[in-house]
Amino acid sequence: MPRRTKIVATLGPATDDLKVLTALIRAGADLVRINFSHGTAEDHARRVRLVHDAAKAAGRYVGILGDLSGPKIRIERFAAGPVTLVEGDEFALDAALDPSAGNAAEVGVAYKALPEDVAPGDTLLLNDGLIALEVRRAEGSRVVTRVVVGGELSDNKGLNKQGGGLSAGALTDKDRRDIRTAAELGVDYLAVSFVRDAADIGEARRLLQAAGGDGRIVAKIERSEAIDDLEHIVRAADAVMVARGDLGVEMGYAELTGLQKRMIRLARGRNRPVITATQMMESMIQNPVPTRAEVSDVANAVLDGTDAVMLSAETAVGRYPVKVVRAMAQVIEGAEKYQMTYRRDRTRIDGHFERTDEAIAAAVMFTANHLDVKAIVALTESGSTVLWMSRIRSDIPIYAFTRSERTRRRVTLYRGAYPIAFDVTHTDPAVLYPTIFDLLLELRLVEEGDLVIVTKGEFSGVSGGTNTMKILEVTRKG
Repeated sequence: MPRRTKIVATLGPATDDLKVLTALIRAGADLVRINFSHGTAEDHARRVRLVHDAAKAAGRYVGILGDLSGPKIRIERFAAGPVTLVEGDEFALDAALDPSAGNAAEVGVAYKALPEDVAPGDTLLLNDGLIALEVRRAEGSRVVTRVVVGGELSDNKGLNKQGGGLSAGALTDKDRRDIRTAAELGVDYLAVSFVRDAADIGEARRLLQAAGGDGRIVAKIERSEAIDDLEHIVRAADAVMVARGDLGVEMGYAELTGLQKRMIRLARGRNRPVITATQMMESMIQNPVPTRAEVSDVANAVLDGTDAVMLSAETAVGRYPVKVVRAMAQVIEGAEKYQMTYRRDRTRIDGHFERTDEAIAAAVMFTANHLDVKAIVALTESGSTVLWMSRIRSDIPIYAFTRSERTRRRVTLYRGAYPIAFDVTHTDPAVLYPTIFDLLLELRLVEEGDLVIVTKGEFSGVSGGTNTMKILEVTRKG
């Protein structure tokens, strides 16, 4: 049984060698992440070309996720290096201060609207929540605070407001430029950072389509406001990312585990793929093996039903990019052994299907879970039927047989689904099904005599036209 949960690996200096990237893909990376927060358009284009070369060398299909920077709110820089903030002292954040003139009493802030977005008593968090400041007053461009939790503070650290409430939009001018780059690069997924509401998703989709892109939109849930509008955001997006870094800072780390489970459950219930991200194997940036806590973290995301787990700095700048992917794959496989007895979702028997192919997908998975079926083969144009089938937990692999390279890369995100290059050249069942069986046998995905379910449309090449399922026994020609 192949590994069902997918791995997203972030590209960076540590993966810029073709041999390393090829080894990374062979070790188990199913998608790669282009982080638009770092590098130029030329850097991103070079890395995408490298991915295509590495995927070809590894003999695998690899999806590409472009991740927009978003309005990451940061302080500016200190004139004489890091400073130490002492509990009880005053410290000011000044949007008008020279960006390089920070000191132990004040520092510039890149977010000019900060004084309008805060009120006395609010808590501001710096450096991923390690430093806490209580707002005393806002005067002009300056926010005067009292240090509640002190510590060392250095240049360009992130700033959050506890409980959310900063008015910065999800898309910056830089993001709009990067969306055009993403369209040119042909990314399969585009992640929108710091989403506030469903309108942010709609704007990103319009901009991407206007630039000629057709990637799917991923909503990164990392703001308190997004939790308040979660249902609408999930419906508007094509996929969801549980971005636990800033979300944990704004909502509080005690809330994070419950929120993760809620978001995964909601996304799957709305037929949306979901990625769990941030610090999954952070220690492996420097160390060759993960901690026990990291192993448990990855395993629990798998047991929650996430489609994919994501590595960030671990592969982008870490010392062991290939080892961390291999370690994550091993943890996933270990967790999935227990998931078969941990819980199995029941196929929904109520509700209403709006499309024929959605009804076929549900029927297939119900049948597969109650019959000794070894594989599901979906002849697909868009991959929609494969997505719906992958929402219903099963131990049976779903093979997306498609002639569309874009669909093959898109399917790499779906849990338990695997792309296979296949072009329907014969619609005669006497030719079509033996051709499918031969390919399955050649790839050693089934054995002669196994039962498989095949889904297809009446007319080949029609997106969304799946209306048939067949239960067949694998035989060899002749």
